[in-house]
Amino acid sequence: MCGRYANARHDGDLLRDFQIASVVDDPPEPSWNIAPTDPGRVVLERIVNDRPDRQLRTLKWGLVPFWAKDPRIAAKHINARSETVTTKPAFKAAAVKHRCIVPADGYYEWMVAEDGKHPMFLHGDGVLGFAGLYESRRDFDDPDAWLRTYTILTCTATDELGHIHDRSPVVVPRELTDAWLDPTMTDPDTVRDLIAAMPEPRLHAYEVSTAVNSVRNNGPGLIEPIESA
Repeated sequence: MCGRYANARHDGDLLRDFQIASVVDDPPEPSWNIAPTDPGRVVLERIVNDRPDRQLRTLKWGLVPFWAKDPRIAAKHINARSETVTTKPAFKAAAVKHRCIVPADGYYEWMVAEDGKHPMFLHGDGVLGFAGLYESRRDFDDPDAWLRTYTILTCTATDELGHIHDRSPVVVPRELTDAWLDPTMTDPDTVRDLIAAMPEPRLHAYEVSTAVNSVRNNGPGLIEPIESA
């Protein structure tokens, strides 16, 4: 799964990396410890005036389906299993209508050992793009406001990732970014085929400080490697 990640990139970096046309919302503060319900930057594409518009937006992590009656359901929907995303009620509508990419410097997993759980930071050679879904609905407390939320897709982890945790985020390679964000792709079978075509990411892992265990802690020191015992 993915329950904590880092994104300290400036918008300028994301505009270039993901070929974004419009910046819609103000960015949140850079964070090396993004947790569920926190705001996060996402990339999505919408049809505006009959033309595709790739947007950079700030949404809350933890998807709230359009039919939900309680916002606390978000805590159960920070991740979506890629194998069932087109059939599970919470995600199937977004899977064919509202796909997005979640930029990240990397993410954390806790590796279980005899002496306890060790936080590990997994990253690539540049900014990663997690496959995500988003929803927009009227806010529960303010009918004049919108609640916009997202989830991160996960898949079975293998090789180096698999011995740390059995699930990992689905990482969208740059050559499949356009296809994943394409708002005209609404066929569930095509979405499933595209997910199946995602190659296994080549990530690197190292141990980091247990300071990341607390959501109150933040700062670039959280992703600095430490010597293994």
